[in-house]
Amino acid sequence: MIRIILAGATGWVGRALVPAVEKQPDLELVAGISRNHAGTDLGAALGGKPSGVPVFARVEEALSVPADVLIDYTKPGIVKANSLAALKAGLRVVIGTSGLGAADYAELDAVARESNVGLLAAGNFSITATLLKRFTLEAAKYVADVEIIDYASAGKPDAPSGTGRELAEALAEIRQPATSRPFSEVVGVPETRGGAFGEGAREVRVHALRLPSFVLAVESVFGAPDERLTIRHDAGSSAAPYVAGTLLAARKVSGWTGVRRGLDTLLD
Repeated sequence: MIRIILAGATGWVGRALVPAVEKQPDLELVAGISRNHAGTDLGAALGGKPSGVPVFARVEEALSVPADVLIDYTKPGIVKANSLAALKAGLRVVIGTSGLGAADYAELDAVARESNVGLLAAGNFSITATLLKRFTLEAAKYVADVEIIDYASAGKPDAPSGTGRELAEALAEIRQPATSRPFSEVVGVPETRGGAFGEGAREVRVHALRLPSFVLAVESVFGAPDERLTIRHDAGSSAAPYVAGTLLAARKVSGWTGVRRGLDTLLD
């Protein structure tokens, strides 16, 4: 039995994960974390019958309950501290919260290795969003020029999204040199060329749009002479697509030490 602490248990994804975990014979939800519902029963906090699962305000408090894995769906400002606390306590960690960069993951990797536990972080736990990444990386082997357009709601606090960031960082490692004019030679308002991941001719430009009516969408746009290729993923309005991938990660994260990035590392 894998014992799980869920941070963000009453949030958008958390509300979908709680009943899903409860249906799994090999998983047990032992604690939830929600600042607004601390001190209550998680089942009651979600509007149902008491479940016997306590709710805490902070990860450090929830760690008083014996557990194996922390799943974090909270906010960019607190996910790193949550993960560090769990890793130091010997828990494995699954991160579904966006906002962390390469330097943050390097720090988490060092702590995970010191504690001899694993961590999986994915910008998107949807299987179809994972295929977006896989198909994009495959296309980048053959087409040199690629940029990313990242769409989300007007109120999303981080830019780009976790999906866009993870995709851009992976692309920057394997893409061919771009043929577009170098950023250093751009005149006018250079910032309109987007944010950069990577360096030099292999950097990947990401353009983040934040507008009403969008939930989350990411486009990989490839250009070659006289032709274009667009690979796009659109998320729906519910958290249902993220459940299966998150449960897969909770089961698999005991299989290594240190940080892995992306649900695609588990698919094969």
